[in-house]
Amino acid sequence: MGQDQTKQQIEKGLQLYQSNQTEKALQVWMKVLEKSSDLVGRFRVLGCLVTAHSEMGRYKEMLKFAVVQIDTARELEDADFLLESYLNLARSNEKLCEFHKTVSYCKTCLGLPGTRAAAQLGGQVSLSMGNAFLGLSLFQKALESFEKALRYAHNNDDTMLECRVCCSLGSFYAQVKESMKIALQHGDRPLQALCLLCFADIHRSRGDLETAFPRYDSAMSIMTEIGNRLGQVQVLLGVAKCWVARKALDKALDAIERAQDLAEEVGNKLSQLKLHCLSEGICRSKGLQRELRAHVVRFHECVEETELYCGLCGESIGEKNRRLQALPCSHIFHLRCLQNNGTRSCPNCRRSSMKPGFV
Repeated sequence: MGQDQTKQQIEKGLQLYQSNQTEKALQVWMKVLEKSSDLVGRFRVLGCLVTAHSEMGRYKEMLKFAVVQIDTARELEDADFLLESYLNLARSNEKLCEFHKTVSYCKTCLGLPGTRAAAQLGGQVSLSMGNAFLGLSLFQKALESFEKALRYAHNNDDTMLECRVCCSLGSFYAQVKESMKIALQHGDRPLQALCLLCFADIHRSRGDLETAFPRYDSAMSIMTEIGNRLGQVQVLLGVAKCWVARKALDKALDAIERAQDLAEEVGNKLSQLKLHCLSEGICRSKGLQRELRAHVVRFHECVEETELYCGLCGESIGEKNRRLQALPCSHIFHLRCLQNNGTRSCPNCRRSSMKPGFV
């Protein structure tokens, strides 16, 4: 079966599927898979089979076709096809509740070199990762992934993605609510504070600042009571983001200043990095050049103290939106720097790096 006939049969299957003749559509697509020699056509029909089996709830079959699609993408040697197939593999594992595998495949998607499909599929990758983190009860990581997915949806006017993210946020809210019930039953104050912080962050991500502020206040009250200074920093960071959303930049800076004092007391460099980064944006908006320079200097000092810089090019990690790669020895580099370097061992410690991980 040649390229033109493959396209015709794929289209025929789609028409059958859209008219709810699912089994007939599957028969057409399976025949294409058996007889077509066109790799691109085979890749497309495998995508149709993955989607159909997902919607039918046949998740093991979905996974089987996703694995075959990965092999086809590798034969094609095309980064866009690889991204799409790894996303389907992540979704298949998500449906089968293999959440650690889902996170791993999503990170592989994010670690692929820049592709044309990244802008279109990046939000779906973040959504799948968020669902996996939710399945693992890693609430803060789940919320961060959902917020990224929402940004993709808003930037690309993708209303379907936005709806799917909102559904996941509903599940997230329900799980946090259940955790809150358990915390109240057992008098677990630290868990109560964490749940209140999650509730506040959810409402902030939805733009419901009127509800977010009281939740942050309640979380701060418990964090202060139990002496959790790092938790207080997280609360104040959320409050500062709320004030930024309201364009109340002076109040945001006040919250950041309080958070910085606590972060320095605790010695948490990562929190200081986040706070300096947020402060930079505010000072730039207000035209406060002297304060802006001070925050830039402190940001770089924190980067040096935490060794958060690429060991090849020397640039700060996180300063620019570049993909990273973590090696088994735990050293981190820009992905492009490693690709250009061409070595198969860590440039820092020379240990073997045959199986890198993406971050």
